[in-house]
Amino acid sequence: MKTIKILIEGMTCQHCVMRVKEALRKAEVEDAEVKIGEATIVFDENKTNLERISKTLDEAGYRLKS
Repeated sequence: MKTIKILIEGMTCQHCVMRVKEALRKAEVEDAEVKIGEATIVFDENKTNLERISKTLDEAGYRLKS
């Protein structure tokens, strides 16, 4: 398992937090602590990767900050 902190653009409210959590579940993230503008995620590198997580967040209307 790998744990990383990511910064997310476009989040402004608790509704955004819920949408990001749902997107991370779709990306097969094992665990996520999501706050407005950031998330600490735990994922199995054999099931998902940062590219897939980024794409799933994009589809939900949010972007990873570089």
